[in-house]
Amino acid sequence: MRTIPNITKNLLIINVLAFLAMVALEAFTRQSGNPIDLNDILGLHFFMASDFHIYQLITYMFMHGGWQHIFFNMFALWMFGGVVENVLGPKKFLFYYILCGVGAGLFQEVAQFTQYAIEGFAAYDTVNIGTGVISMDAFLNQWTTVGASGSIYGILLAFGMIFPEQRIFIFPLPVPIKAKWFVIIYAAIELFSAISTTNDGVAHIAHLGGMVFGFFLLRYWKNHPTAGYGTARGGQFFENLKKQWEKKKGTTAGQSGNFTYTTTDHSADWEYNARKAATQQEIDAILDKIRKSGYDSLTKEEKQKLFDQSRNNQ
Repeated sequence: MRTIPNITKNLLIINVLAFLAMVALEAFTRQSGNPIDLNDILGLHFFMASDFHIYQLITYMFMHGGWQHIFFNMFALWMFGGVVENVLGPKKFLFYYILCGVGAGLFQEVAQFTQYAIEGFAAYDTVNIGTGVISMDAFLNQWTTVGASGSIYGILLAFGMIFPEQRIFIFPLPVPIKAKWFVIIYAAIELFSAISTTNDGVAHIAHLGGMVFGFFLLRYWKNHPTAGYGTARGGQFFENLKKQWEKKKGTTAGQSGNFTYTTTDHSADWEYNARKAATQQEIDAILDKIRKSGYDSLTKEEKQKLFDQSRNNQ
């Protein structure tokens, strides 16, 4: 846990604590005959259901339906989240994570509304669910979505876009596969599943929604270098240095005996700009090398320099 970046680590902790709270509260209150289900309270309901609340677009992504559900989501977050966070920086990574989750929730709402319209539920007051007849409102309240999968799929997309040539092992494939193909295959599987399967308990459309929102956000950051994506990310670090330097620019104060003296270094600006340009060119070259040949192609020194810069930007 010490080596995991702060945002990724905190997201892991929050998700696990929320899941444990859900399990414990449900088990404890079941003894009284009226169990409290946090997934029902914080999960994302269909927007036309009475139990829907706007805050659920945020809270649902921290809830999970079972041990297997949270294990695979947190495993993927641990495996890919830290790498993506080191590239985007903590603030942008958190914004990216939340936006992908919200986007996934919105896609799921659209998918549910489409089903609602196609099935013609508006014309009915009750629904026969096989074990009995319930009101339409009670039926719609059962359309609840939970899980961080939308955000996780957005992270997988980001990894594939940032490190397209990086080779990774994916079970059950016996050989490593490039990250870009991994993302494409996963997206294709989700699209096929969304079209061909129904009522399997998996929000395939939500997964695609997380990837779609993530794709457009990454494209925006890439096309707007001042937003801090890609090679321009190091500029924030240098700008911080510049602000600190400007407070002291041109003067260094010291004392000798009872006198105070000040000296001015007229070459400071030139030297600073030269160092800034040289360092930026070096970082650009490293990132270009990653895009062309993958992260493993970097030397130990290049990896360390990239890592040091990521930590400074935090």
